[in-house]
Amino acid sequence: MSEARGLIRTRVWTGDKGDFPNMKMRSAILSTFTISVCAMVGVSISTVAAAENARKPSNAAGSGWSAEVAGGGSQSVSLDANQTKTVEKVNEYFNAMKTLKGRFVQTAADGEVLKGKFKMKRPGMFRFDYSRPSRQVVVSDGTYLAIQDHDLENEDRVALDHTPFRVLLRSDVNLLRDALITEVQENDGSLMLGIRDKSPDTPGKIRLLLEKEGGLQLKEWITTDAQGLDTKVQVARVVKDAEIDASEFVIVAPGNPFQQ
Repeated sequence: MSEARGLIRTRVWTGDKGDFPNMKMRSAILSTFTISVCAMVGVSISTVAAAENARKPSNAAGSGWSAEVAGGGSQSVSLDANQTKTVEKVNEYFNAMKTLKGRFVQTAADGEVLKGKFKMKRPGMFRFDYSRPSRQVVVSDGTYLAIQDHDLENEDRVALDHTPFRVLLRSDVNLLRDALITEVQENDGSLMLGIRDKSPDTPGKIRLLLEKEGGLQLKEWITTDAQGLDTKVQVARVVKDAEIDASEFVIVAPGNPFQQ
């Protein structure tokens, strides 16, 4: 069975044939594939189904990372001079940032909370390692974003250009040029910015919260899925512009020691 399961570990999504599968669908796909293979080699289907249910992880780690987003709210707002300055501040923050690392807390729409460590390196690279018991990793090498489950040894990939993070992690961040601005709020202590990528191939929706005390600093973001449910990621213990080796962002498929 182990050899048969090893035949399919990584699937690459290019965004041109429907919505990127959500985590529940991916679990169903994996279970169906495993049961089919085991039936061919004579393993009891009931035994496999029980084993898969016992091993099935929380689906929260994959929430908010794929290109599956809500269909509404795509219109941009008309910016006044102050709002334009607010967006330009966010541009400057991301353009000045070389690397970022720290801790994160992810809260799904159902209240499930996961924690871990993250690293970012512009342009386009980031890595989120979820703390046990999830054993899940989300990593971008600048071209693809991979959602990995190291318990089930499976992985899904989506082109980074088809996620809402493309406009924030490119080499030249210009949200006025590349994004639809859906929300702008600023007060003495923080600012909130809602954006959608202008590209029709990137149906992403994300809201950013940055604090202003001691200089602008990213504190959280919220992504919205196709059902209108929010996934919030809050960051803390943030270190900016520390040295992070690019090898941290190499995508290696679960159970495979070689770069893909």
